[in-house]
Amino acid sequence: MRLHLTLPRIPDIELVAIEGLERLARHLGIADDKVGEARILVAEAVTNALEHAGDTPPTVRVEFTLTTEEIVIFVQDRGKGFDPAAVEDPEITGKLGSSNKRGWGLKLMKSLSDDFRIESGSQGTTISIRKLLR
Repeated sequence: MRLHLTLPRIPDIELVAIEGLERLARHLGIADDKVGEARILVAEAVTNALEHAGDTPPTVRVEFTLTTEEIVIFVQDRGKGFDPAAVEDPEITGKLGSSNKRGWGLKLMKSLSDDFRIESGSQGTTISIRKLLR
């Protein structure tokens, strides 16, 4: 099953993507624990993309391909891009004493996925995530 969405940058719009994911997963009988992990992946990927989407247009493209075996999540923005290799993993001790608690999204997505890829350049960023469901 496949679902395509184009989400505008408005508050809490990632919930639309999560709802779509949950409905597809329920239809296929996917276990709740795997759906919960996929929800986190979608929320992080969409939230990051919307934050960095740029202004023309301020939208994010989201695509899910879901089977009983796996989910593939594709999120694309049209922002200015970044160098994924330059992003340092956050350290818990440094974050605890800091007012900036953010910066966990990429690390979290990497740890919850079975395959995680980022392609980024001046035309935007694409995140591809594969999560096994068995």
